[in-house]
This record gives sequence, C-alpha cells and structure tokens, in this order.
Amino acid sequence: MRRLIVRYEKDIASSNIVDTFVARGGWAEAGVDDEGHRYLSKGDDMVIFLEHKHIRAENIDESAIRFGFRPDVVIFPSVHSAKSGIPALTVHPIGNYHEALYGGESGRLAPTCPSVLSDMLRSIRRNCAISEYNICFEATHHGPYLKTPAMFLEIGSDESCWGRQDAADVQCQVLSEVTELNDYVSVIGIGGGHYAPRFTELALSCKVNFGHMLPNYQMDGFDDEDIARSIKSAMDASGTRLAYLHRKSMKGAQASRITALAESVGCEFVKSEDFEKITEN
Repeated sequence: MRRLIVRYEKDIASSNIVDTFVARGGWAEAGVDDEGHRYLSKGDDMVIFLEHKHIRAENIDESAIRFGFRPDVVIFPSVHSAKSGIPALTVHPIGNYHEALYGGESGRLAPTCPSVLSDMLRSIRRNCAISEYNICFEATHHGPYLKTPAMFLEIGSDESCWGRQDAADVQCQVLSEVTELNDYVSVIGIGGGHYAPRFTELALSCKVNFGHMLPNYQMDGFDDEDIARSIKSAMDASGTRLAYLHRKSMKGAQASRITALAESVGCEFVKSEDFEKITEN
C-alpha cells in the first residue's frame, strides 16, 4: 500500500508525529515539486511537506501524482480541537455533507479507506497506555477534498495536549503498524453523535471496518432528498453498499424513515450480531 503522509509545518501535532516517524530512519530526500513541496521517501511511503493549512490542501494527492508518486491512501496527522479540552486520540474520514466551512467542497466527501481507518483506531487502542486519553472515531467532517482515499489522524483536544510527545509516539506507532489492508466487512455508520461511540465500540471489538459516518446532526432538519443524497455519498466514498444504523441514538419513527431512505438509494443494513468478534486486538 502506497501512503502519502502529509506534514503541515504550523501544526505541532502533525510535525511531531511525522518527525518522530521519520526519525526511526531509512528515509531519503526525494526532491521538490514545481509547487515547492519537499518530499521524503521510504519504500512505499512518501512524506510531503506543506506550508499552507492542511484542511485547505485541496487535491494535494494530485501534486504528488504529478511529482511521480501515486498514493493508495493519504494520511493527515493533525491537531484535534474541542471546547471540552478532553485529551483524545482520534481518526476520521473527511468531507462535507453540507456547507464547506473548513476546507473541502460543499456537499462532497473525499473517498476513504475503511480498512485503514478502522485499523488505525485499533492500533491506537493497542498502543496507547495514556489513561486520560479518549480513543475514538469522529464523524466525517472538514476538508480538504481529494480523489484519493484519505483520513485525519489526530491528537486533541487543546494546546496542553497537542505537543505531547507521548501522544505523538502513539500515533507514530500507528503509522508504523497500519501498512496493509484487512479483509473485514466494510460499512458506513449512520446515526449517533460526532464522536461515534457505538461505531468506535464495534470497530474495536468486531471484524468490521467503518468508512464514512453520517451523524444525527447532519440529518436533523434536512429533507428526505438531502438525507438520501448524504447516505449515497457516504456509500460511494466508502466503497460499500452496507450500513450499520445506530438505532438507539434516534426515535423509532426516525429510524424507520432513515432506513427507507437508505434502501431507496441501494443501501443494505447489517446488525452487530452479523459481525465476528475480534479475539485479540
């Protein structure tokens, strides 16, 4: 699997994670492209150095392709910001179901790779011995828009956490471990809140990969056509027609409505009992 890892100079978590990863050795200077991006290479991995904000690095995969490296997946190490300030290690797909307030394109999701996304979450859990850190998925949000499967790998949630080396060490190990695809079933997640506790729980305990996640707040107040469009976009950008619905996060009438809308765009639902348990993680 060919990975493009994006280092954003002005993001302390991004620079710490990538610099720690590179310090393990074996990297070589690969050159500078016509846009001024510096590259390091090692095997199937390439690091690209960004001077501008990563959430607005639209089509950065195409810069790498023009340089001669065609990635299978693009990973953005980054800070995670939350008003709560709760320490967190997160991973999430990217895109905008509606207005693009923080990079990307309105109404468009970047492709993601459910296998890599979910194995990163499992790797965080396996390697994190920092008791105060919350380990979780986040629902799909923000930019940039790319045509290559992509995700953000983050340290949160405020300045007291972003620069911590122990957190960077965990995410560095995640980059070291998640280099191949698994053969688990892939689904999109529908329902729940932004931090997707049910999808996190299932990915950590079962052989299921989550791709894009459509939380309740991206459906509340929107009409049927919009919800159906969002579900179809999530399926298309995750490469699956299967979905897991967090039924307990919504009232029965809403669950029935969402189910009908999803089925109208070709979605098939699976239940937690359909997933094989992970014996070791």
